[in-house]
Amino acid sequence: MTASLRQVAERAGVSIRTVSNVVSGFAQVAPETRARVQQAIDDLQYRPNAAARHLRGGRSGLVALAIPEIASPYFGELAGLLVREAEQRSWMLLVQQTDGDADHERRLLDGVRGQVIDGLVLSPWALSPQELRRSPGGVPVVLLGEQDAAGLLDHVAVDSVAAAREITQHLIGIGRTRIAAIGLQPHLENGTAARRLEGYRQALAEAGLTADPAREIPVDRLHRADGAAAMSRLLDAGPRVDAIFCFSDQLALGAMQVALGRGLRIPRDLAVAGFDDVEDGRYATPALTTISPDKAAIAREALNCLADRLGTRPPDRPARRIVAAHHLVIRDSTAG
Repeated sequence: MTASLRQVAERAGVSIRTVSNVVSGFAQVAPETRARVQQAIDDLQYRPNAAARHLRGGRSGLVALAIPEIASPYFGELAGLLVREAEQRSWMLLVQQTDGDADHERRLLDGVRGQVIDGLVLSPWALSPQELRRSPGGVPVVLLGEQDAAGLLDHVAVDSVAAAREITQHLIGIGRTRIAAIGLQPHLENGTAARRLEGYRQALAEAGLTADPAREIPVDRLHRADGAAAMSRLLDAGPRVDAIFCFSDQLALGAMQVALGRGLRIPRDLAVAGFDDVEDGRYATPALTTISPDKAAIAREALNCLADRLGTRPPDRPARRIVAAHHLVIRDSTAG
């Protein structure tokens, strides 16, 4: 016979409300209390009736994730982490791809294809802060990435300026002085490339190096093919470089292929660094130096924000900006 919520509460020595909060994934439960309740759940093999609980609470139990590209290694890894976080809260995650298109993002904010959702996690590429203030049917929205809706929506991001400065400082620290940047995207609203360019330029200025526009290469997308094409343009144009900082690992992998094909030795002739710490970079030859964002923390904090908005805290409280940690991972592409 299935254990009841009351039996779990009695086993853990807490109220039924506390057990309900733990099962629902609400953040405002002390860690030690959450652990005690979870132990009781495991001991009694309690299995919540998610559908009934959501129905009683006036919720669907469905939250949406809207990302630009499902096939992107970075967004794929992040989506997997969000799925697991949602499962811990007995939520189902509906994943939508926007292609970084303004109309797609706009339609999502108007409602996810007729689905009744409790909240939306959105990584916008095309919409302006003013448009992002809109909400799908009044449900909570949490933003990922650089675009912050002028501080009116909960937002989880990595400090791209600090991270880009740190990885450029690493390249300078190994003796490189002619450092190119691949990944400028002036056609997008999301600001990611602009912030990484800012950090790159800051590091150069701090080291007394002059930023050269000829070494700042724009791309359409952050894919391997774009990195390869940008590397070819850079080498064909002639400005001498001894290092490149690519604004994504995919760009770096494409750039490395071209550089190796041109007979350059990595890192002896050309040091290469990326951003995202995706699995492909760890197993590349040479393995790729990169910035590793705490993707697990991004997923956890995004759903914590939704849970708080759906829970007992006032829904009109000020929006939060949460900065997830990152760290520099040095591998053979700069330190062989």
